[in-house]
Amino acid sequence: MSESQLSPTEDSTWTFEELAAESHIDRSLVIAEGLREFASWCLRLLIIAAATYVVWFIGKQVWQGLLPVALAIIVSSVLWAPTKQLRRMGLPPGIAALVTVLSTLAVFGAIIAAMAPSIGRQSQTLYLQTYEMLLQAQLTLQGPPFNLDYEDLNDLFSNAVTWLQDQSGKIATEVFSGLGTMSVVVVTLGVVLVLTFFFLKDGDRFLPWLRGITGERAGLHLTELLSRMWQTLSGFIRAQAAVSLVDAVFIGTGLLIIGVPMALALATLTFFAGFIPIVGAFVAGALAVLIALVSLGVTKALIVLVLVVAVQQLEGNVLSPMLQSKAMNLHPVIVLVSVTIGGSLFGIMGAFLAVPVAAMIAVFFRYLNDIIALRAGEKTTDEIEFATQDQEMQVKWTEEFGRLFRDSGLQRMLPQRQSESKADARPVKDELVEETAERDTESLLNKAATPLKKLAQTFPKLGGK
Repeated sequence: MSESQLSPTEDSTWTFEELAAESHIDRSLVIAEGLREFASWCLRLLIIAAATYVVWFIGKQVWQGLLPVALAIIVSSVLWAPTKQLRRMGLPPGIAALVTVLSTLAVFGAIIAAMAPSIGRQSQTLYLQTYEMLLQAQLTLQGPPFNLDYEDLNDLFSNAVTWLQDQSGKIATEVFSGLGTMSVVVVTLGVVLVLTFFFLKDGDRFLPWLRGITGERAGLHLTELLSRMWQTLSGFIRAQAAVSLVDAVFIGTGLLIIGVPMALALATLTFFAGFIPIVGAFVAGALAVLIALVSLGVTKALIVLVLVVAVQQLEGNVLSPMLQSKAMNLHPVIVLVSVTIGGSLFGIMGAFLAVPVAAMIAVFFRYLNDIIALRAGEKTTDEIEFATQDQEMQVKWTEEFGRLFRDSGLQRMLPQRQSESKADARPVKDELVEETAERDTESLLNKAATPLKKLAQTFPKLGGK
């Protein structure tokens, strides 16, 4: 069969009428639009990632300078409540801040003075007990059923001691990795105290000053955002302090009853370790069990282990959900990942600051979600929970939200085809309005013409009479 005798192939995929129809969109246009949108989002994400890397790089370079500021803000969030109470009692801001800082130093000094003698005495006893336990373990391993060689055991214990010394050195290095030498530690603590005093004294002037610098429009956003961050940070610190205090009291009391050495020091360590969620409580509990094992034996160590696990279960299932649900509202996975990243990058201090930083980032995204929901019409100003306490500022913030809602440009966000369909619908609507108006006018004229017709019919009759 020749090529000229072949029947033409019909393309039954699309008809000309369907291609010409207004509702039809070519697949290539849809794919191109999707790729364009995907490329746009990729570019935005790359810009955000680059900006995040730049901020992280700069922050790591100036870490020693930022650390006192971050610590001072955290301490100020704890001490702001008593400072505000002293202000209400009539004390000037400077005197109230000074009294609060000095009282806090006095409390910590008293705790250290009470713990130091017992730690000095019991640490020597603990060292001797550890040495005796190692000798007893060595003798046990040399006898039946293990029957290990003395030289092998000696090498094993020597390696174990060397490893412990290395690990203790690494732990000390990690603790002060963000601070440096001991002189830098002292200077950093001094700077933290000075900054805390000024934050407590003049901190309430910061937001008005910021609004004066940035202007009313941007200042309202910053005021609300920073107020939310401050409330979240102070709520997290207070909740974590309450949880850590309960852990320290229960574990410390149990250690005193069991007779574990350095019970007060272990309780204090439990309190401060509690500010590092998940990891801190585990480390403090493990240290308490280890000291009980060395000093009192396996039975008492198991009792301490049961005590620590019971208290941590009380914390994880009752206290933390009740006290921290409103403070942070972070998933445990986010908390664990934050602590891991902070500890790997900046040591113990990074692990301590990781959760507050993650909470601040979460506050920023929640605020951004409120703005987006408001612009999208998913929320109204009445559904926004304001963090700003000043009533006048809250009214201004409400007005600003209303302006955002009115000027959000929702019509520009609608698809072009929907806008065109609305534009095409307007002439039809106008024609319907005109037809309705014509019918109403005609009906009104007919009603008005009825008495005139009757009058015209009457006049000829009168003329005839």
